[in-house]
Amino acid sequence: MEPNQRGSKAFSAMKKLGVPKDTVKRVLKKLLKLYGNNWELIEEDNYRTLADAIFEEAEDKAREDTKNDAKLYDGTEPPSKRPHLGQQEDRASLAADSRSKMLLLKEERKRYAAGDSGGQVMVPDIGPLGSDTFAREMIVKKSISESSKQPTGQEEMNFFKRIRDITKGKERVTISLLDEIGNERLPDFVYMSQSVVHQNAYVHVSLARIADEDSCPSCIGDCISNIIPCACARDTGGEFAYTTKGLLKEEFLRACISVTREPQKHYKFVCQECPLEKAKNMYRPEPCKGHLIRKFIKECWTKCGCDMQCGNRVVQRGISCHLQVFLTNEGKGWGLRTLQELPEGAFVCEYAGEILTNMELYERNKKSSGDDRHTYPVLLDADWGSEGVLNDEDALCLDATFYGNVARFINHRCSDANLLEVPVEVENPDHHYYHLAFFTNRKVEAFEELTWDYGIDFTDRSHPIKAFRCCCA
Repeated sequence: MEPNQRGSKAFSAMKKLGVPKDTVKRVLKKLLKLYGNNWELIEEDNYRTLADAIFEEAEDKAREDTKNDAKLYDGTEPPSKRPHLGQQEDRASLAADSRSKMLLLKEERKRYAAGDSGGQVMVPDIGPLGSDTFAREMIVKKSISESSKQPTGQEEMNFFKRIRDITKGKERVTISLLDEIGNERLPDFVYMSQSVVHQNAYVHVSLARIADEDSCPSCIGDCISNIIPCACARDTGGEFAYTTKGLLKEEFLRACISVTREPQKHYKFVCQECPLEKAKNMYRPEPCKGHLIRKFIKECWTKCGCDMQCGNRVVQRGISCHLQVFLTNEGKGWGLRTLQELPEGAFVCEYAGEILTNMELYERNKKSSGDDRHTYPVLLDADWGSEGVLNDEDALCLDATFYGNVARFINHRCSDANLLEVPVEVENPDHHYYHLAFFTNRKVEAFEELTWDYGIDFTDRSHPIKAFRCCCA
């Protein structure tokens, strides 16, 4: 079907709700840009997404009008600029009118949610999640096409939950949450865009510790465009890991994939005294099982002379692609998907959470209730081979169970995951602490779930996370 025909059908569907064509055109243009011209999402359930976006825009406008009008007569203006009595009454009337519009819009949303069938369907306010105050909705999943059906009184009403921005404004882009099934409790955690130290972990960041060989103070503008790579390319063999488009170079990406998928072909460092085994048994630890030595990326940072738009500052600029947390239908709980097509080697997000020592993690796991909905802790052991014996405060890991970012929703896939984890140094030259960044290892289609191979031995019955199980087919 041609775009013009699809547009005409959208205008016709929204005309039944009394929405002007100009409004539909404006909102439709935004949605097509957001969803990469994917009409299927907009057309599903007889344009539910489009109608929902129109109602949201109108409510936001009415809410803003109410707020602005209220400022004109609440006594906050300077006396010289206060309106006289007649103007105050007019503006108070305008504010009241805006509030009335808000109520009408909410009633219209209820009628739309009920399929305009005349049924008295109430849309409850589910309230804030924890102490959060960001917007959320619960509306009845029932398309306009069903409006001609006579209600039987026995129809099952399916609810779905939607959160507009689960990050609460902490990321560069909004990341929504959608539960179209309606039978899952909302995730209970505090969103953080950056990792924080829990208690005993040693993460010492200071400018004094970053020497000239760990930075490029004389660089200007974009280091990637320089003919000769600067000192920050040292960890990647004297060549930058990124292309001019901000993607991982193919050779670097292939090398990282090989480490993950063919670990037997790569070097493992065996600790003299393994922090992981010591955490399990302080007095009689078992021999170290070995730690894979991974490739690192060193990004430019504050001590470098380049600016924030430098091509060697990808991870530290944060999330830029459009993502959505959704409820999977495969028994895996929440998952993460992309709302846009992603090329091979694209940065998606880093794994943020609490930075713990392995001993702290082990103690936390022992006290765990065994809830199979908690997130899987991640070891930061990519370069433990630099020291024969590692102190507990230097053997670090990440846990996003209570504090974390959107990466906590990435589900496991054994062999065909589309994400790859790469250690990235930013503000610290110490390989014990780094940012664990996720990049696509192939082209990822819009609305495809993002997955990651956790690297777990599911036959290990002594693993502390006994509640986790593989759901791969």
